[in-house]
Amino acid sequence: MTKRRTVGVLILAAGKGTRMKSSLPKVLQPVLEEPLLFYSLQTALEAGSDGSAVVVGHEGALVESYMALHWPGVRSIWQHEQLGTGHAVQIAREWWRSFSDVLIIPGDAPLLRSDILADLIKTHVNSLGACTFASFTTQNPDGYGRVVRSGKGLSIIEEKDASEEIKKINEVNSGIYLFRSTDLLSNIDLLANENAQGEYYLPDVVELLCKQEKKVDAVCFNNGVDFQGVNSPIHLSEVTSILRTRILNYWMDKGVKCADPASIFVGPRVKLEGDIWIDPFVQMYGDTSVGEGTRVGSHSLIRNSKIGRDVNIINFVSIASSEIEDHATIGPFTYIRENSHIGEGAFVGKFVEIKKSSIGSGSKVPHLSYIGDGVIGSKVNIGAGTITCNYDGVAKNPTHIGDRCFVGSNTMLVAPVTLGDDSYTAAGSVITKDVPEGALAVARAKQKNIEGWVLRREGSRKEGGKE
Repeated sequence: MTKRRTVGVLILAAGKGTRMKSSLPKVLQPVLEEPLLFYSLQTALEAGSDGSAVVVGHEGALVESYMALHWPGVRSIWQHEQLGTGHAVQIAREWWRSFSDVLIIPGDAPLLRSDILADLIKTHVNSLGACTFASFTTQNPDGYGRVVRSGKGLSIIEEKDASEEIKKINEVNSGIYLFRSTDLLSNIDLLANENAQGEYYLPDVVELLCKQEKKVDAVCFNNGVDFQGVNSPIHLSEVTSILRTRILNYWMDKGVKCADPASIFVGPRVKLEGDIWIDPFVQMYGDTSVGEGTRVGSHSLIRNSKIGRDVNIINFVSIASSEIEDHATIGPFTYIRENSHIGEGAFVGKFVEIKKSSIGSGSKVPHLSYIGDGVIGSKVNIGAGTITCNYDGVAKNPTHIGDRCFVGSNTMLVAPVTLGDDSYTAAGSVITKDVPEGALAVARAKQKNIEGWVLRREGSRKEGGKE
C-alpha cells in the first residue's frame, strides 16, 4: 500500500509591513474584525492540511499571543532577522521536513480560497513532481515574476530580469509554492543572497529545481483577485470590500435578505440561518450566530453573540458577548453588554443598558433603565428610570429580582439586594433592604406641601431689591 502523502502548511508572517504605517504587525491588521493571519490559517485548515506553522518576526510576540488564544494547535517559528522568504523557509526546516510535502503561503492574502489550495495539492500529489506552484493571469502583470513555458520546461523570470518580450506574458507567479520536502531540503541551503537587499528568495529554489531537470508544474488560475496581498491601508480597504461582498453573497444564496448589501458588514465567523432580514448599516462580527426569522434593524452592531429565532432587533442596538433567546424584542437605542442573557419573549427597550445580567422569559425593561450584575426572573416589569446601584466604589454587587415582580418607575436598587417573588416597589423608592415575597416596598420621604411658599419667596426677593 502506498504511504499517504502528508502536507504541512508554512505561513510566512514575519514581515514589517512598513507601508501599513502602523505599530501593529501587518498580519494582525483587521479585515472584518479578524486579523489578516486568520484568513490564511482558516484557508489552510479548510484545504485539508495535516498541520500548520507560522513564521513570526516583527512584533512576533503579539502574533504569538493571538495564535495562543485562537489557534493553540499552530506552531510558531521565529525569524529574528528578516532576510527574505528563502531564509524564512530555511529556519523552519526542522518543522516542515517531517511532512512529505510543504505548502508555503503568505500571511497577508485574505482572499485566497481553500479550493485553490486543494486543487494545488491534488495536482502536486498526482504529478509526483518536485514543486507545484500557483500562477494566475492578469491584464496588468507589472511587478510580478513572469511564468515562462517552453519545450524545455517551465521557469520564473523576475520582472527586473525580463526582456521586453517576456514582459508581455500575462501569466505570473502568485508566490504560493508546494514542494516535495526531500527536494526542498536538498536545495534550500543552496540559495544565495547576492542581490541589493542581501536576502534569500524562495523563487530561486524553483530555478534550481528546473536546472536539475526536476519536475516543476504551475497551476494557472484565472482570477488574480484571489491572490491579492495587502501592503497598504488602501489594499486593506480593497480586500475588506471584496470579502464583505463574498460573505454576503454566500448567505443571500442561503436565503438571507438584505435590502442594501453594500451597507452591511458580516464577519467570516458569523453564522446565519436561512430566512433572516438584515436592514441597512448593520454590522455583525466574531463568533456570532443569528436564528431563522430574526430581523436585525438598521445601525445595529453585534459581536460574539448568540441571537435566537424570531428575534426583533429594532434600530440602533449594540450587543456584545451575550445571548438573546427566541422571540425577544430588543431596541431601539439599546446596549447589551458582555455576559448578558435575555430570555425568551423578553423585551428590552429604548435607552436601556444591560450589563452582565440575566433578564427572564417574558420580562420587560422597556425604557431608560440600567441593569448591572442583576438576575431578573420571569414576567417581571421594570419601570422607567430604574437602575441597579451595583458599584459601591470597591466591588460590583448583585441584585436579584424574583418572578412576577413589579418595579416602580425611578426605583434605585442599592445592591446587594433581593426582591422576592411577586413583590412590588413604589415609584421613586430607594431600596436598600431585601423585599419579602409578595410585599410592597416604599422607601421615600413623606411628601410635605408648604402652603404659600411661592408668594413668600417672591416677596422676599422684592424686599431685597433684586427686581
